[in-house]
Amino acid sequence: MSLFLDRFGMASQEMDALLVPHPLRIETGIERLSGDVLRVEVRTDLPNCKGRMLDWWFKEFDTTQHLLWWHPTDHVEHRGWSAQWRKGRSYVGATIRAVEALGAIPPVAAVIRFHDPRDAFSPGAYAAACQAGEVSLAIVARIGFGDDVALDAAGDPLQGAMVHVLRDTAFGAVLRSCFLLAPVEGKSVSDEIGLGLLQHCHCEFGYLSRCLPSLYWADPANRADVPALW
Repeated sequence: MSLFLDRFGMASQEMDALLVPHPLRIETGIERLSGDVLRVEVRTDLPNCKGRMLDWWFKEFDTTQHLLWWHPTDHVEHRGWSAQWRKGRSYVGATIRAVEALGAIPPVAAVIRFHDPRDAFSPGAYAAACQAGEVSLAIVARIGFGDDVALDAAGDPLQGAMVHVLRDTAFGAVLRSCFLLAPVEGKSVSDEIGLGLLQHCHCEFGYLSRCLPSLYWADPANRADVPALW
């Protein structure tokens, strides 16, 4: 069991299933795991996008306006990156604080600390999937919600984990997202919150897919593969 997942009672081999293109038992839905951990799975198609574009986005967005492009209604405020974030270079090891809603669920503060993607999978699994062309990117983080998010000694939120896995396809990319939400102070996370998170995730990446290619190609560093539309 990996240190990234140990709080949630899930073995890294179970998370490895996200790396395989074959259909999963649950692609979009929620389920209860042992220890009353709520698992939320979301599959989202991203037309005309690629994994490299989403990797670029996480290295670039740093304003509330950027968050509103990402989700015009649920995203409320960008409260800043930690010093570990390096614009245009890296988000691994960095923490972002923001305010966002989950559909009809009112806005709350959120804390997200990003990890090396290999932390969420068994040794060698992520590299092998990338080499085989079955995965183009994974974005991995520990997450927490509320005004007083409990953190461990490393600065990781104790409440949850988030894993996004992208696979490039002929039409763009497909995104699999997995969230693990542990009870907080003995109180389980409700199905309502889980379903709200499912809806939020599907919508935010759906919105982003509409504008991400143009934002990516607008960066002079990415002009080499701009498609001709005439």
